[in-house]
Amino acid sequence: MGIQAYTAISVFAAIVGLSMGAVATGADMAPERRADLMNLLVQDCGSCHGLTMKGGLGSPLLPANLEGKDADVLAEVILDGIPDTPMPPWRGQLTEAEAIWMAEQLKKGIK
Repeated sequence: MGIQAYTAISVFAAIVGLSMGAVATGADMAPERRADLMNLLVQDCGSCHGLTMKGGLGSPLLPANLEGKDADVLAEVILDGIPDTPMPPWRGQLTEAEAIWMAEQLKKGIK
């Protein structure tokens, strides 16, 4: 296989990788799944962070408290939890795209 073939394969792999990432966004998420995730935020996250996200066992998750925090970093906390604290990991139950979507909703404020 020549260099042109390797280049073509690399370009193809990059295009496929980018297009797969684009599919896994909140905008492309089914409305039912978004509703499920919003329910998870209110019920499950709210059980520790307060149903109005003003805090409880967990810290407040209001837009003012999350200002300046990157959604990707918040998503990592959602996915991996915080060791030696009550914050559980949700990896395996949520995708990275779903966790980022949830973090973005928290940053906007949930009702």
